Amino acid sequence: MTARVLVVDDIFPNVKLLETKLSAEYFEVLTAMNGPDALAICEQGLCDIVLLDVMMPGMDGFEVCRRIKGNPSTAHLPVVMVTALDQPSDRLKGLDAGADDFLTKPIDDVALLARVRSLVRLKAVTDELRSRVVASRDYSIGDPLAAAAADMGLNGRLLLVDDRRSSYERLAAALGQYHSVEVDPEPHQALVKAAEGEFELVLVSLGLRDFDGLRLCSQIRSLERTRHVAVVMIAEADDRPRILRGLDIGVHDFLVRPVDRNELLARVRTQLRRKRFADKLRESVQASMELAVTDALTGLHNRRYLDGHLAAMFSDAVRRGRHLSLLVLDIDRFKRVNDTYGHDAGDEVLREFANRIRAQTRGIDLVARYGGEEVVVALPDTTFEGAHALAERIRERVEGSPFTIHRGAQSIHVTVSVGVSARQAADASAGDILKRADLALYRAKEAGRNRVVAAAA
Repeated sequence: MTARVLVVDDIFPNVKLLETKLSAEYFEVLTAMNGPDALAICEQGLCDIVLLDVMMPGMDGFEVCRRIKGNPSTAHLPVVMVTALDQPSDRLKGLDAGADDFLTKPIDDVALLARVRSLVRLKAVTDELRSRVVASRDYSIGDPLAAAAADMGLNGRLLLVDDRRSSYERLAAALGQYHSVEVDPEPHQALVKAAEGEFELVLVSLGLRDFDGLRLCSQIRSLERTRHVAVVMIAEADDRPRILRGLDIGVHDFLVRPVDRNELLARVRTQLRRKRFADKLRESVQASMELAVTDALTGLHNRRYLDGHLAAMFSDAVRRGRHLSLLVLDIDRFKRVNDTYGHDAGDEVLREFANRIRAQTRGIDLVARYGGEEVVVALPDTTFEGAHALAERIRERVEGSPFTIHRGAQSIHVTVSVGVSARQAADASAGDILKRADLALYRAKEAGRNRVVAAAA
């Protein structure tokens, strides 16, 4: 897949060399000769990945990386440090700054393209989530991007799949200082454990004796239960083709034996932060979706959700030849509650009213605030008689116990009127059922309130 790659280096020939290599593979290339210019491009959302030279005057690559990863609006950008420094301490410094990987000069073309494609593919997973999360700010649920970027990548739940005792004991000991680590030397069993457990990251040795470690990585990435789990492969230094193949199939990162303890901890921390960032974005998207279809006061579904979902319930009932019944409920003389006790008391009554309805309905029932003090309950696979009985139970629960107001300091008597209808063969839409239930509610009000009235046939 193609992407916009930002190349940052203060030496022009280095910039042109990388630009030529990437352009030949149909990547769009942007360039910057210093840190401030690179940060400006990132903040404008103009790139998908950053190839960042370490040794630059003024603001070096480590500082640029720290600023990219510390800004909620750019923390999702993959950063690859490109440097002539090849000591473990240099890699560790870059990883601690938040870098996703290191490429050592002179750069291997195959490794460069494999890593760029891998990181861009992983970034694409979060891009749509981020755009939806930005919109969720309109629902006043805080700044989810800032919360997602703040995680430190510690206290993870890790699964280590390695059948070399000396290896897994050393790795588990190092990781166990900061994370919960479970070791399983048997790959088939490990896959089941990964699917059933709540692991955030799985480390897989590519040197398993009787099993292809890459296949295990692929299975973890493809299963529904584990596709969001971070996967890190552990390979031998001369196993370069399989490392590149692993990146190609979606493995998130790799370590080369002998594994440096500090690099192990840094790479695991980076992957946990990235996974949790994506997880928080998903949670935020889900929360914003729920807010969009939920009435803020009562917690019931709102009119928008009712209009869309009720139509689908009607179509399903018609297709399957099943029952569908509706209740329309309205609190009696609710305006008097607001006028006498205040709107805060009215809100308390509405919340308790919603709770009492929920307590009598099933999970498959649709309960929505229709407007003001009216609530609609849609009952799939429910006969008219069953709906009428439910309406009477709700009416009794509302009338039977006083409603507390003013935070429990006072209680008042509340009643409800209910109209009941059911799907008929001649109905063209759910609106026909709803109209009959609404007319039945009107008759209940006219007849003296606090009663259940059935719709005319």
